[in-house]
Amino acid sequence: MPLPAVELSADEARRIALRAQGLLGAADRRGGVRGVLRHLGAVQLDTISVLARSHELVAYARLGAIGRTPVEEAYWSGGHAFEYWSHAACILPVEEWPHFAFRRRAYRSRPHWGHELPDGVYEQVIKQLRAEGPLTATDLGGAKNKGEWWDWSASKVAVERALMYGEVVCTERRGWKRVYDLAERAIPDALLHDDLDDAECVRRLVRLAGQSLGVGTRADIADYHRLKGEQFDAVVADSGLVPVTVEGWSKPAWADPEALATVARGRHRTTLLSPFDSLVWERARTERIFGFTHRLEAYVPKPKRIHGYFAMPLLSGGKLIGRVDPAREGRTLVARQVSLASPKAVRPMAQALLEAAAWVGCDAVRIERAGSPQEAAALTAALAI
Repeated sequence: MPLPAVELSADEARRIALRAQGLLGAADRRGGVRGVLRHLGAVQLDTISVLARSHELVAYARLGAIGRTPVEEAYWSGGHAFEYWSHAACILPVEEWPHFAFRRRAYRSRPHWGHELPDGVYEQVIKQLRAEGPLTATDLGGAKNKGEWWDWSASKVAVERALMYGEVVCTERRGWKRVYDLAERAIPDALLHDDLDDAECVRRLVRLAGQSLGVGTRADIADYHRLKGEQFDAVVADSGLVPVTVEGWSKPAWADPEALATVARGRHRTTLLSPFDSLVWERARTERIFGFTHRLEAYVPKPKRIHGYFAMPLLSGGKLIGRVDPAREGRTLVARQVSLASPKAVRPMAQALLEAAAWVGCDAVRIERAGSPQEAAALTAALAI
């Protein structure tokens, strides 16, 4: 591969990444939540809800304190999105349905995880959805029955298999339960096809991931939609991404040509980020760009946690300068544990906590623990201003 003609400083790369993720410059409020989704290409879902669900926090970080109910409605109403396996379980713009044909084909061709369905169950689920859908697993006969696969019932196994195959689509979450419908009914006719071959699917996803990241290494870009490194290698030359070198990066990188066309500048957001925010999906990338070690500790035994169960990074001035493990007690937002990079982070953390508290309906913030008694006192004083 020829040497890249474009050289970026570490600061330029950081700004490009922030702008690509919608966290530098004025928020595009005209596009709203759906604009954020199209811009990011994927928004991760997760069961954990502390201040709010992660997909709500992603929109909040970029748009500010818009109503939580409108956020949920914007994601799911009007057939603008569907849920599928991307970086993880993600909300995806409906326009991306054709790009995941390669994954649907892969699921159809692999063994059924060693779990055979009773004869006729799969067909019965499809028949019921055609007659009565959209339906939850409960509507289809119950999600669990102390069976094998995650304790799922046969009907739940069948509908999840149909989801992977692309015959069924998750069109929304209702009380955190997936709502299933037939793809032929939920996906627009123009998009309802598996016409793209595997290479073209991957090429498009690599290009979209590069646009959403702004600049990234092979691992960064492949990780965005959980592609394999070899898949990235096979298509990157035809993806339209531009090879670049980045100051301090030891590995080759690629950038979105549109991101290189203009200088990345504008207003920085001061906000708390979900641990599942796509800005910090890839740990090595987060450390490389921000010098910030990010790890979700919800699944770490409590005695071994360093920063807390759901530690949310603090973004301010285009840098990650702290984190807080939040909780709610009635109408009080409790900062169970605060970790700051320096005393300069006190005021931004106080601002971010107050804004988040107001957004989730709390009217008070309490600091439970910080790096030192002095830091806790400084935060408490900043909250009172």
